[in-house]
Amino acid sequence: MSPFSFKKKERVRKRTDFITIYNKGVKQETQHFKIATLPNNLQWSRLGLTVSKKVGKAVQRNYVKRRLREYFRLHKAYLPMSCDIVITSKSGAQKLTYVEMCQELNAILCPDLQMPDRTKG
Repeated sequence: MSPFSFKKKERVRKRTDFITIYNKGVKQETQHFKIATLPNNLQWSRLGLTVSKKVGKAVQRNYVKRRLREYFRLHKAYLPMSCDIVITSKSGAQKLTYVEMCQELNAILCPDLQMPDRTKG
């Protein structure tokens, strides 16, 4: 199995888990995302996503969720180990490019990781 896959065990799926992470976790916020993290007793990190109707219609919400899952899948090695992460999208998240989204999330989740500057040619 590829290290870049997104397995079922790496997802926060139960409502009680979401509530526990929200209540007991460390909360941080960016312009377009709210992030709650809580250490777990597992050997891997898990991701939970919340995208409200304020973000847009179903197509836009699913677009944001797909991009967040892709971010998690590609950045697993840089994220804190044995940690549950819940990302809540705010209004305007659907307008971000993938690079902008990565930069915003990296500032909170993996600040040591530098994204390449693609504006210089």
